[in-house]
Amino acid sequence: MPRPRTFDESDVVAAARDEFWSRGYTATSVDDLTSATGLGKGSLYGAFGDKHGLFVRALEDYIGTALDGVRAQLRDPKYSAYDRLVRHIRAQVKAIAADKSRRGCMIAKSAAELGATDDTVERAVDRAYAVWTAELVDSIKEAQRDGAIDKKQNAHALATTLLAFMRGQEALHKGGAKPTQIRAAAEQMIALIPTGSK
Repeated sequence: MPRPRTFDESDVVAAARDEFWSRGYTATSVDDLTSATGLGKGSLYGAFGDKHGLFVRALEDYIGTALDGVRAQLRDPKYSAYDRLVRHIRAQVKAIAADKSRRGCMIAKSAAELGATDDTVERAVDRAYAVWTAELVDSIKEAQRDGAIDKKQNAHALATTLLAFMRGQEALHKGGAKPTQIRAAAEQMIALIPTGSK
């Protein structure tokens, strides 16, 4: 009869997530994971199969938390759709500028390291960006109905542009762009959103 688990799986996934997020998949060893989680190799393998299985769980955990934040910002009923969109862009850029370690987003980091060679990671990243884009599209369409964004604009194309801008800002920050540059670019992006006539 197998022994019952004596650890909190969510705590283990969170600890592993932070290791993978900081080091990347390849640079994180099983020894790093056992040290971070406090579990022996046998327990890790028994619970998650292997390092890759634990990485996928950690990435999915990160994605779930990140998308919860996106939904909260883009669905906040206290603000109009246009204001939610603007606040979302500013919040994303604020988080990027505040990341002094330049660790960045685990989704983007995983895509850069493994997206071209790991089908499971590629699918997880693709689903994450599809959900994020859909949330942006919904906000844009609502803002178009309100008259705040030009109704002639393609909502999906605009959402993709905004997502690419926000992801690109992270790459610039990791490359050394100053927080003032990042914030100024965000304001310029907001100013470029084609407005409608309310």
